[in-house]
Amino acid sequence: MELAKQILQKAEDCKDYTSNNLSKLIQIKSLSGQEKEVALAMKKMMEDAGFDEVRVDGLGSVIGRIGNGKKIIAIDGHIDTVDLGNLDAWEFAPLGGEIKNGFVHGRGAADQTGGPVAAITAGKILKEIGLPDNVTLYVTGTVMEEDCDGLCWKYIVEEEKIKPDCVIVTEPTNLNIYRGHRGRMEIEVSFYGLSAHGSAPERGQNAIYMASRVALEIEKLNERLIADPFLGKGSITISEIVSSSPSLCAVADFAKIHLDRRLTWGEDKEFAINQIKEIVKGMNAKVELLYYNEKAYTGLEYGMEKYYPTWKIEEDHPVIQNGVKSFYELFGTKPFIDKWTFSTNAVTINGIYKIPVIGFGPGNEELAHAPNEKVPIDHLVNASAFYAYYCKIF
Repeated sequence: MELAKQILQKAEDCKDYTSNNLSKLIQIKSLSGQEKEVALAMKKMMEDAGFDEVRVDGLGSVIGRIGNGKKIIAIDGHIDTVDLGNLDAWEFAPLGGEIKNGFVHGRGAADQTGGPVAAITAGKILKEIGLPDNVTLYVTGTVMEEDCDGLCWKYIVEEEKIKPDCVIVTEPTNLNIYRGHRGRMEIEVSFYGLSAHGSAPERGQNAIYMASRVALEIEKLNERLIADPFLGKGSITISEIVSSSPSLCAVADFAKIHLDRRLTWGEDKEFAINQIKEIVKGMNAKVELLYYNEKAYTGLEYGMEKYYPTWKIEEDHPVIQNGVKSFYELFGTKPFIDKWTFSTNAVTINGIYKIPVIGFGPGNEELAHAPNEKVPIDHLVNASAFYAYYCKIF
């Protein structure tokens, strides 16, 4: 318990350090693919905190290392954010980074620059008190998550050849421990009709009508999707429909719908694709799983399927129980164990590479992508302590 008290005190002593670091990063706009400035700022923060090695990988993620042991743990947080949205909905400057009334305010405070900033403070603490000789810690400030969650970790595992024994994902959990979330995928369905003059629509085949009939069936499909006791029910919705025709006086010969599919336990990409293929059977239609291939700020083009697998870790798994132990010894109470509603980098870390993941982060996920985003300073302090203690007893 003395170690827990020591780490908590050091985290509290670093309160202003952590808050000011977060404030500085919030003031740097960092949309997906445009993270260069915030990455360089975070790199310097890690260097100033005394990390043994800090570098930027080919995709643009910041990778800081402490120690050189055989047991590898990573603390991950993405450094890209969504855009600001309607400025009239904000009660404060979204890129101001204001520190006031016990909060750090601004875009990215909760989703999710606060997490990696707290991890840097944890690294600073561990440099002072010592990391176990058999442990290597990586703190990763990862890129392009908002556009393609998990792509950054595909690069880290496959190109950087870093495959940890455990990853703490620092997306906001309200300081609860999370052990899973639903997966997702992006599906596109194209419909090919036959144009005809609008005065004689019976001569053609209207692609919009085809898409509309399928849309009604997809609405019904959503109601009958399976549920998991922990992760909840799968879902599907149409997020976009587009069409074209030779003119506004003609039958539409093309239509396309975009599907947002959320996958619960037991559902995978083949299962979900086949459900849609069954609906469009007999139509002149094509069902596709989309592919993400965009250019990072480094100039590298890199991609993956827009399939982000479902994952969950059992509550008795050692990485979860180490978190429960850390939480109790630091804060004197048992943690609440739950799941995220949204998707995170864990879709690749665990969903593809089966690396054990525990979720623990400052802030409330309800503020993600919302106006008036902010994070409690106490959350930053407690997250810093949790990360440091977790690594110390890992």
